[in-house]
Amino acid sequence: MEQIVLTTGTFIQISVSDEQKLFARQLVDYSIQHHHISNIWDRNEDRLAQTRMMRFTGKLGEIVFADCYHLPRPARSFGATDGQDWGQDFLIRSDTEDFAVDIKSMKRRNGILAGDYVLNIPSSQLHKPGSKTSHYFCISFHQSETDGTIASLLGFIDKQALENGEIGKLFYSGTKRIRTDGSTFSFSESTYEVLFSDIAPPVVTNSIRRIKGFRVCELK
Repeated sequence: MEQIVLTTGTFIQISVSDEQKLFARQLVDYSIQHHHISNIWDRNEDRLAQTRMMRFTGKLGEIVFADCYHLPRPARSFGATDGQDWGQDFLIRSDTEDFAVDIKSMKRRNGILAGDYVLNIPSSQLHKPGSKTSHYFCISFHQSETDGTIASLLGFIDKQALENGEIGKLFYSGTKRIRTDGSTFSFSESTYEVLFSDIAPPVVTNSIRRIKGFRVCELK
């Protein structure tokens, strides 16, 4: 089977199985029932109800990534021990370099993604003392009326490039931003914005190509 090498501005989509969602839900449910760890959004009462979905989305991203690249699935959810993995969801070893990958997952309304969409990474997380992260991996989920849950694997962000200002932009706490729909919001803490167009596309293996729903997409 011919290898696919993606170019900048492209990403892949795959179907998410019911079993993957069930596994993520079980980990999150156990964590919420037995291990309460404070969330950064606990101060915002209107977001408390979103705790379960936020954790589910994050855990599902880890499971999908693990299954795509034949890595061990996570055995616990956020807070199952001390709530800290030091930004290393996965450690990928190669002959030349080790990659400590932190999975960043989000939900969107659809799978039509544009180059000027952004991934937000809090400055406190990027510069957290003891952090092991070398790369972030971005996954977006959306619900299709005909095909169920779809994962868009956008790819990798080099943490050092972000720290050095080669990609991304830092917005300080209180900075007002305008969304594409014209509404506004202010950052509650200093945050880095990374354009989807600056994300390095994922590696496509033969096994990924065989996953249900696989297709190559382009950023709009």
